[in-house]
Amino acid sequence: MAESLEWLLSDAKAVDGWIKNWLYQKSDGSILAPRLLAAMEYASLNGGKRMRAGLVCASARMAHKYSHKNTVDAAIGVAVAVEFLHAYSLIHDDLPAMDDADLRRGIASTHKKFDEATAILAGDALQTASFEVLCEPQLGLLAQQRMELIGCLSMAAGVSGMAGGQMLDLEAETRSYDITEVTQMQALKTGALITASAVMGGIVAGGDKSLIKALFNYAENLGIAFQITDDLLDYQGSETQLGKPVGQDNIRGKASYVEHYGLDGAAKKAQEFAEKACDSLQDYQEHAIQLHSLAKFTINRTH
Repeated sequence: MAESLEWLLSDAKAVDGWIKNWLYQKSDGSILAPRLLAAMEYASLNGGKRMRAGLVCASARMAHKYSHKNTVDAAIGVAVAVEFLHAYSLIHDDLPAMDDADLRRGIASTHKKFDEATAILAGDALQTASFEVLCEPQLGLLAQQRMELIGCLSMAAGVSGMAGGQMLDLEAETRSYDITEVTQMQALKTGALITASAVMGGIVAGGDKSLIKALFNYAENLGIAFQITDDLLDYQGSETQLGKPVGQDNIRGKASYVEHYGLDGAAKKAQEFAEKACDSLQDYQEHAIQLHSLAKFTINRTH
């Protein structure tokens, strides 16, 4: 990874350490379902890029420059909550009733490694764990911050976020979506959690309303750029790089920017949305460098 993204690797390492410690505490002998815990560990520590965690931390660092509130360390815990929720969504996305994927990040998907019932329960447990983490006293959050963070994350997960977007994605296999519907679907299925990640970073570091709004606009555009790039990789990427079969969206008839604009047109759209994301942070200059670098990484990645 480029030197400019060393901070992302550092954040990912810190998040992984936090997750390992949290899971270890749950395995102190009192737990009655070690197989469930093993599945949760498998799904949450399987080599992801931790882009959403990086969004939380980079947004918190930017907000900290303006609020001067010493709560940036708590961002790692908030990032763990986001990553737990993301891991849950991937487990359920891979299930036979959803995308029916046997591989995730180059290894067996959770329901293939364990079994379908265990995978469903692991997803359920990780989803609730994300809110448990936000209530951890060690984060040192104010009651108002906890309420805002829980509200933000729950909105990103439910009918107004990932669950609603996944439903639209399934329905898109049975009828054609116009570009407005494709954008709405992607904003919910993928973009909602990305947007929540940036906003939650701002909240945990005490950002004011104008800063939170800038982070929201940044991440809303970033989420669309991210999903378009995912669609392009599904068409053009290699199974070795992606760690999962390619071309599955096309086979299943899923709606995408590629379907509407073609490969070159979709790539141009991804660039446009990444630029819009960065333009949203023009008032924050050098304090937004990490978020600018993340936008470039989003559209230039190969997996």
